[in-house]
Amino acid sequence: MILGVLAVSGLVFLAWSQSWGSLSVTSDGGSSRVLDVPGATAAPALAALGLAGLASAAALAIAGPVIRIVLGILQVLLGASIVLSGTGPLVDPVSAGSPVVTAATGVAGTESIRTIARSEAVTAWPVVAILLGALLALLGVAVAVTTTRWPVSGRRYQAVRFASEDGRVLHADELLDLDDDTDAAETAATVADESPDDAAVRRKAASVDNWDSLSRGTDPTA
Repeated sequence: MILGVLAVSGLVFLAWSQSWGSLSVTSDGGSSRVLDVPGATAAPALAALGLAGLASAAALAIAGPVIRIVLGILQVLLGASIVLSGTGPLVDPVSAGSPVVTAATGVAGTESIRTIARSEAVTAWPVVAILLGALLALLGVAVAVTTTRWPVSGRRYQAVRFASEDGRVLHADELLDLDDDTDAAETAATVADESPDDAAVRRKAASVDNWDSLSRGTDPTA
């Protein structure tokens, strides 16, 4: 689905770069000439809309379920905007190509341009843009509806599992707990086996260690 959004957004850029039609302009002397109307002039917003579609596809690759729903809704809005951008030149090609007429003749204003220009031909690219916008909107709906069924991205670090002697599967954190319990049990057994003199020596050694830690500025209780 992400690849579909990328492909549609790329095709929107392609439609934006093509010729969308031509206008026949009549000069004061009665002669006429044909001016080409590119998609960049007839529907200048398509470039930004296509770029937004590419960005949303990239965001889908790393987004969580909730953000995917938001991105799906955004793609529906982008698709609707692309449809509107393609519809304008079909409904009123003279108005869509007015910047070209102004650049060629110096005549400005929609009504003034209508008096000297008329639509000569309209290519298939406005229709293509409309279809691409509708397809992008459908993909957005599909993203929002199916987001809970998307596979969950794998964890970078998987927990290491070990098998114990009795056949149980243990994780690394469980092994650490077992080691801590074993150390505690061994320490308790050692203390229980000590004689009074050994216990006194151990306490004295611990006191010396604590004093050395204090002299170095380290809190032995930390």
